[in-house]
Amino acid sequence: MAKKTYDLLFKLLLIGDSGVGKTCILFRFSDDAFTSTFISTIGIDFKIKTVELRGKKIKLQIWDTAGQERFHTITTSYYRGAMGIMLVYDITNEKSFENIVKWLRNIDEHANEDVEKMILGNKCDMDDKRVVSRDRGHAIAVEHGIRFMETSAKANINIERAFCELAEAILDKTSGKDSADNPEARVIVYRKDQDKAQSSKGCCA
Repeated sequence: MAKKTYDLLFKLLLIGDSGVGKTCILFRFSDDAFTSTFISTIGIDFKIKTVELRGKKIKLQIWDTAGQERFHTITTSYYRGAMGIMLVYDITNEKSFENIVKWLRNIDEHANEDVEKMILGNKCDMDDKRVVSRDRGHAIAVEHGIRFMETSAKANINIERAFCELAEAILDKTSGKDSADNPEARVIVYRKDQDKAQSSKGCCA
């Protein structure tokens, strides 16, 4: 049997309206590549990237879902089992931001209760065409008690940081479960200021 090359496997999901840049975010993170040619995702696609966090090798299985309504029944089956979900909107598209509430409802209906969530306001490099302020994005995240970040796949802003922070949140949760199952298990808890210092250096290998 082949030796396992990772310690943990995290399943992540990218959801949001069509055209907000989910595929671009995925390709920027997995391949450090960007294309301005828009090709709509048909159904579902995924990439795998292994990162190192706190001395553990974590395999991220990242699913990129189609935003169009006609693929809705295909993509909802992928919510179950997802450990982290990124909800993406386009800061230059008001409708995509308004639909974040709809996507949050879908998560409540189809995903596990303890799934980690993060809202991404994508295309923040296009500030001259912005229609959704950062404050509005932050406010909806605070309202629902989830993380928020503005990103740009094109300019490579906060892409790696977003995936690292989501993976760290999942790691915290799984570590907590391990220690609950095994009281003798020792879990290293990082303070927020340590996390910030690490994220500025780039936490993923």
